[in-house]
Amino acid sequence: MAKTSLLFGIHMHQPVDNFRWVIDHAVEVCYKPFFEVASQYPQFRFSLHCSGWLMEQIAQFHPEVYALIKTLVEGGSIELFGAGYYEPILSTIPSRDRIAQIERLNKSIRSGFSQTPKGVWLTERVWESSLIRDLYRCGIEYTVMDDYHFQCAGFDEAVLDGYYMSEEGGEKLGLFPISKKLRYALPFLNVNKAIEAITSYCRENDSAAIIFDDAEKFGMWPGTYEWVYEKGWLVRFIEAVLADPSIEPMHYGEYFRTRRPRGIAYLPNTSYYEMGEWSLRADDALKLEEFKQEMGHQRYEEEGVKFLKGGIWKNFFVKYPESNRLHKRMLELSAQRETVGEGEFNINLYKLQTNDPLWHGVFGGLYLPNLRDNAYRYLIRCEDIRYRGKQVVVSDQNELDGYDKVKIVMPKVIFRFDAAYGGQMVEFDSRQECFNWQNTLTRRKEAYHRQILEGGKTQEARAVEDGIDTIHNMAVEIDDSIRETVIYDWYLKNSFIDHISDGSFDLQRFKRCDFREYGDFANQPFEAGYTQEKVTFSRDGGLYFPEKAFARLEKHYIPSVEGIGFEITFSTDDERTLNYVLEYNFHFADYKALRINGADAEEEGMSVQTDRLEIIDGYLNKRLLLRFSQPCDIYYFSLKTLSQSEKGFDLSTQGISFAAVFAFSKTISIRGELEVFDV
Repeated sequence: MAKTSLLFGIHMHQPVDNFRWVIDHAVEVCYKPFFEVASQYPQFRFSLHCSGWLMEQIAQFHPEVYALIKTLVEGGSIELFGAGYYEPILSTIPSRDRIAQIERLNKSIRSGFSQTPKGVWLTERVWESSLIRDLYRCGIEYTVMDDYHFQCAGFDEAVLDGYYMSEEGGEKLGLFPISKKLRYALPFLNVNKAIEAITSYCRENDSAAIIFDDAEKFGMWPGTYEWVYEKGWLVRFIEAVLADPSIEPMHYGEYFRTRRPRGIAYLPNTSYYEMGEWSLRADDALKLEEFKQEMGHQRYEEEGVKFLKGGIWKNFFVKYPESNRLHKRMLELSAQRETVGEGEFNINLYKLQTNDPLWHGVFGGLYLPNLRDNAYRYLIRCEDIRYRGKQVVVSDQNELDGYDKVKIVMPKVIFRFDAAYGGQMVEFDSRQECFNWQNTLTRRKEAYHRQILEGGKTQEARAVEDGIDTIHNMAVEIDDSIRETVIYDWYLKNSFIDHISDGSFDLQRFKRCDFREYGDFANQPFEAGYTQEKVTFSRDGGLYFPEKAFARLEKHYIPSVEGIGFEITFSTDDERTLNYVLEYNFHFADYKALRINGADAEEEGMSVQTDRLEIIDGYLNKRLLLRFSQPCDIYYFSLKTLSQSEKGFDLSTQGISFAAVFAFSKTISIRGELEVFDV
């Protein structure tokens, strides 16, 4: 009887330094019950990748689960896969770092489990052929990716039942295509249909049914714990696999060693299909979906999948400047490895390279402030080691836009300013607390917002007979209170943003970002210059009524003991009385622990004719003090984003937006300080 080799693998990962309760919950509803069931069937062979940091957490805080995994490995049930230790997207980090991260996890696996991985998990299945050489150098012989990767290169689904070989400069790597059919079947369909999906790959000798997917689908995704464990899906599935004489559970390594490849394959830069959609700008993602609907589901699955596709993973750096900034800062720090030395610097650098805060799809990712906070914590620790007690002003063009980013390094704080965007402050780091108060996120259009704004449910729930639906198809109820939170900013939410408005500017217009803007300073480039004593940005621009009036703005930042001083001068040929609005956006770890100008922070508020903005950060025990040389009205509101998550939608506070409003005619000059003190 011809047999189908079942190559079954699961991938376990949690963001580095994720909340402890999240890890505990994942263990309780997913990891522990999965391995408890698997331990009852030692003849069920499967493969496992667990990120290095998560395995550390399991070993330290859940030793009984670690022991289960170790027993299954020693008994021959589990084949362990390698990857980057802290789960980076391998193609986005320098070659030296990806080799170091892979070897670090390989060493950990050898030490803890006496296995040497020959397979590697590609984080988020992001593939670039340039990876082959580094994987080869790490002793990796094969990897897994979606069948979609192969279809993008012209392969038909019917021939994706084994592995293919590829090469880069003569160095070889085996490529296994993960079945989309199985990804959507396991564990969501009833056991009989799941078995039918596996046996459908029995198409010729040595055929394989290939599945390697998130372990979290087996208990953590909505509805799956009840389905997989309480209703016994996993037990029945494993028993059905072992009872079926046409299915042979097998490790990837055994299949790779004992079966011939199906041929050769050269694949384009890509990830899984949904990732390609998510990486597109919102309007393009909506157009792609319209093209798919015009083509029809069946024709798309049979023909269109080869030709109709989204973007590549690195588009997230184009789509989200906040992601690009983190990534390019990481590359800047990676280049300092040899200068700074090994040890603690490298560990923080590798943690900074974790993928989670850099992108957004059905999971929160970039939209989750705590993940970005973690990334900046590692970044600031690296900077602290790099500069130690130095006080310097330096410039770079790391973000590849041709404009200077000027960094002021002080003993207590680090500031960065961007000439491409108004000479604005884009980083405001406490070196002591390793926290970036400028870690805000701009409210921007996302493709899924259209479904929210159109009303009703986000989509129609699919009818699933004797099974459960995936998070990609679940319907979510939407009400007016959620729709009202969908607001878009037309400029990035940095600090020291220069607006020229009029007397109609008020708190609600500021909050809705629909105030009158006459100037061209809030999102345009400035000329930059600096010495060790002063950083200067200037722009010759205009005011538009709509007729243009000449205007010039200069701003100077001066390092001081506790922070920076600033001097801002604006002048114009127009003689109207206008408002100069200086905007700040500050991010905090705990918004319930804030006091603003002597009162507990509210969702929104204002201070009239004051010359200071004092913020007590009770979480970090710091006092942020902004002082102005003349009185102004200050408005503020909680900056919130509505983002997609596996449970539906999350409303997250990304920061607090402040507007200091000064009336003027023809010219205005403002001096002040931004300083940080201990409480």
